[in-house]
This record gives sequence, structure tokens and C-alpha cells, in this order.
Amino acid sequence: MPRIAYVNGRYQPHDEAAVHVEDRGFQFADGVYEVCEVRHGMIVDLTRHLNRLERSLGELSMPMPMSRAALTLVIREVLRRNRVRNGLFYLQVTRGRARRDHVYPSPDTPMTVVVTAKSTDPSIIARKNANGIAAITVPDNRWERVDIKTVGLLPNCMARQAAKEAGAQEAIYVDSQGRVTEGAATNVWIVDKEGRLVTRPAEQGILRGVTRTTLMDITARLGIEVREDYFTVDDMLNAREVFITAATSICFPVVSLDGKTIANGHPGSVSQKIREAFFDIAEKTAI
Repeated sequence: MPRIAYVNGRYQPHDEAAVHVEDRGFQFADGVYEVCEVRHGMIVDLTRHLNRLERSLGELSMPMPMSRAALTLVIREVLRRNRVRNGLFYLQVTRGRARRDHVYPSPDTPMTVVVTAKSTDPSIIARKNANGIAAITVPDNRWERVDIKTVGLLPNCMARQAAKEAGAQEAIYVDSQGRVTEGAATNVWIVDKEGRLVTRPAEQGILRGVTRTTLMDITARLGIEVREDYFTVDDMLNAREVFITAATSICFPVVSLDGKTIANGHPGSVSQKIREAFFDIAEKTAI
């Protein structure tokens, strides 16, 4: 069955879907996006993803392109047309098509809205959870407004490529003060030597991940204390456990960093508990 994409009010074959050459998302990365997991026919944490979308748009002086109810209907329809039961949808909103100029176009310029969806293989995620993944560290060379989920992801692509070339699955950014910020597409957590769960504060320097926020709810329910604090690469290497979180992977254990083994080189118990409880606590919206 061919994939179907939504572009500016039309559902069309994925291979034929397109935006104008002067779309500002294409020319300036002037847009934002969200990626949301679908599990067993349920959209996971949709409200929080739409909350973050609205915030990102607001930070770029853009309104929501349509009501939340209408956008939810579009998302559901794209998922239905692509018969996605386990997978994800991708939503992108840009400032739209306009004559190329760094200055924003007129506020009445129609925005561009794209929604795509695809099925994924749950067994791949299960294997990574069972075995853990390798990561590398890279200097954080991104702009300061990483709290906005923009489509300007070239530094992230370069970091992920560096990870791939090193035989790893994720690149973890380290700021100029030697503190871990986040992964190229994930938030980072450690269980320190005292057994405390620690993640970097989200006030600056990282994206406030939706899965990160839901994980806070889960740890509260499980009675696991979380401390938002800065930590270093050495703290990661000396940790009892390291894991990363993201919407499409939930909670991947990191068992090596820059070729050095973390703890005993196997996934830890805290990430397992969180992963097992996640879908019981996360919001689920039927397609």
C-alpha cells in the first residue's frame, strides 16, 4: 500500500507530496516540527506534543495553523490512511511560501502544514533495550535556542553521522563548561554513584522533551527521586546507569560512551522499571 501524506489541505501519495521551492522551511529552516509515537493504535502523549508545538510556534511569532481539534483530525486521518498501528507521525509547520527575504513575510501569508506517518518494527526497539546502545560525545555547537523544536537540525545531523562512523547510535553534546547537555535527538539521564536519578535542568541548553516530562510523572508514581542538576562526561562514565529518552524510543540504556564501558556494560534496572511503566502512565489517544 502506498504511503499517504497531508500537505496544505490535501491527502496525496507520499512520493508526489511537495512544497514550493520558496517555502521558508526549505530556504531558512523557518519552521518547527513534532514527532509522536503510535503504539497499539494509540497516539502517545498527543496533548503534550501539541502543547510544545504551540510553544515553539509562539517563540517564532507564528500562530497555530489550525485549531487543535482540526489538527488532531488530520493526524488521525493520516495515521488511518497509512494503516499505522505501531509507528509514528511527523508534523511540520513552516511560515509558508514567500519571496526570499530574511525578514518575515506578511502575517497573512498561508502557513505550510505537512503530516506524514510510517510504521516501525517494535522488535528493533526491543533489541536495543535488551542490549543497550553505544554513544559518543561531541562539542555542543548549536544555537542557543535549542528549547525551540525547529527544523534547523544540521548540527544534529552532523553529530549523528559522527556517531554512525564511530559505530555508535547516539551523539551526546557537551557544552563549553564540560557539562553534558543532551543527545542529538534525545535527553540524557544518569543514575549516579549514590543511586540518584539525575538529568540536566531544562531551563536552557536543552529541549524540554515530552518523554522527559512524562518520565517525571512515572518516577513520581514509582517513588524514584529525580534531581535536575548538571553532570559531566566523567559522571556518566562513573554512573551506575545511563539512559536516553525520546518519543520514538522511550528509554534506551547507554552501555558504552566513547568506547568506554559504563557500569557492567549491561542495561540497568531503573531504565527497565521506567520503560515497563511508561505506557500505563502516558496519555493515550485513540486513532
